[in-house]
Amino acid sequence: MNTLDILFLAVALAMDCFTVSIVSGVIMKRWTAGPMLRMSLLFGLFQALMPLAGWLGISFFSTYLASVDHWIAFALLAFIGGKMVKESFEDEDEEHPHFNPSRLRTQLMLSIATSIDALAVGISFACLGYESLSSLAFPLIVIGLVSVIFAIVGNLLGIRFGKAIARRLRPELFGGIVLLFIGVKILLTHLFEL
Repeated sequence: MNTLDILFLAVALAMDCFTVSIVSGVIMKRWTAGPMLRMSLLFGLFQALMPLAGWLGISFFSTYLASVDHWIAFALLAFIGGKMVKESFEDEDEEHPHFNPSRLRTQLMLSIATSIDALAVGISFACLGYESLSSLAFPLIVIGLVSVIFAIVGNLLGIRFGKAIARRLRPELFGGIVLLFIGVKILLTHLFEL
């Protein structure tokens, strides 16, 4: 793969991170550097580590995981999205934790869910002749950096335009629907690929 191919691949992998970051920005409503940077770094880290895991696990394990990775991503996104939709209809005065994209646990779940498809990319790297970790370093760094940048931009866009969205509909409802849509898209893409 040449540098342009790797860049296009990185952009394609970062699109789910971008979308989830927009939703998170809409919900957070204001710039909070710590949680936003942590989320962006986690997205980049997981987007880079999943292809590495696929490349390392090209054996039986990766073949098995590739057959269920879309179900795992769908389940995580459906769980988070469904919870957000449910919470959007509950009274805000209730004493239960609403979806909070600035929590580490939520960010980890979103990072895994949006990056699990990248396992297949790692398997394809092995098939394309990436035989050493040093040959794989450049694509993984590009994938991680592009995901970090897209996540930061997505958060900022969500914050910037979130107020207009929040006036028209509930941010948690909007975010939940978007996450459910991403989960269904991942699932259908893999099911109809077969």
